[in-house]
Amino acid sequence: MRTTDSVVAQARRLVVKVGSSLVTNHGRGLDHAALGRWSEQIARLRRDGRQVVLVSSGAIAEGLQRLGWKRRPHALHALQAAAAVGQMGLVEAYESCFRKHGLHAAQILLTHEDLADRKRYLNARSTLLTLLGLNVVPIINENDTVVTDEIKFGDNDTLAALVTNLIEADCLVILTDQAGLYDADPRKHPGAQLIRDARAGDPALEKMAGGAGSAIAKGGMLTKVLAAKRAARSGADTVIASGHEPEVLVRLAAGEKIGTQLTAEQAPIAARKQWLADHLQVRGRLMLDVGAVRVLVEQGKSLLPIGVVEAVGDFDRGEVVACIAPDGREVARGLVNYSAEETRKILRRPSHEIESILGYVDEPELIHRDNLVLL
Repeated sequence: MRTTDSVVAQARRLVVKVGSSLVTNHGRGLDHAALGRWSEQIARLRRDGRQVVLVSSGAIAEGLQRLGWKRRPHALHALQAAAAVGQMGLVEAYESCFRKHGLHAAQILLTHEDLADRKRYLNARSTLLTLLGLNVVPIINENDTVVTDEIKFGDNDTLAALVTNLIEADCLVILTDQAGLYDADPRKHPGAQLIRDARAGDPALEKMAGGAGSAIAKGGMLTKVLAAKRAARSGADTVIASGHEPEVLVRLAAGEKIGTQLTAEQAPIAARKQWLADHLQVRGRLMLDVGAVRVLVEQGKSLLPIGVVEAVGDFDRGEVVACIAPDGREVARGLVNYSAEETRKILRRPSHEIESILGYVDEPELIHRDNLVLL
């Protein structure tokens, strides 16, 4: 049924993520027909005045096929080699498809460090916005050839959400091989109902998608729910829909509601704090007392050394640290003004004693409120 309620209808800048099973026809090599269909739809969205960034999986699967490997290897270096080979095929295929519609594609490979480092974050943002302004379609994938962490399925859901925040997109569209998010695993429960509308970040969704024994979670639905939660930090809505739906992107843009729509209900946060919130890795942890938690959460003030009971980890000045409440919850994260060694010397002490303890004072706050974001 066509409606005018689709969040995509009003979006002028979109991030579209397509999963590996769609791109590679369930691992059997690149599905060139499917790539052609998505390219044609994205070209139509571009002609309609919309900007689109494509986050695409499939490099490793394509590499396995090109190398003649029948099974996915376990060794990290072998996966990296397959990704290097597969990226060639992936970008060749997309460039060929978009060229038919008078568009150029650009390949951008990112790692977490590219978005964790402030300068590289801003460089990546500038490059993407410039490409969009040049009417080029950026195609983004994780740089699997150089990452040192274990390569995991579903990581591109998180990457797509980070890119959504990076370029301040209006909407994230995640195309998968399922119709959307169900209230139970439809493969085990024939009566499972498709969730049409929900609030991004609703804890009930995470429980639904990632409960014990959930086949949906194993299939990657939890990563999509968490991606929607992350994208909502910058005010972006998310749609999870089947990539097998005919003309799915065009129909969504025309206002038709397809799949599951997860709406962001919080206002966008400042770009700098958005960058802090998007850090997947922190360099250390600050254990706070109850009073410090209250000052941060209820009063929106800076974190002072007197409210910190312990510093965990080895971090330097200017790195991102997590702020942990007495009950173990991470309540905030921010850029710390002192190293771990310095912090341990001044914790539980009032700010006016910093200079006498260290012999100098950089800032009276451990984390200034402008460099701190609540979670």
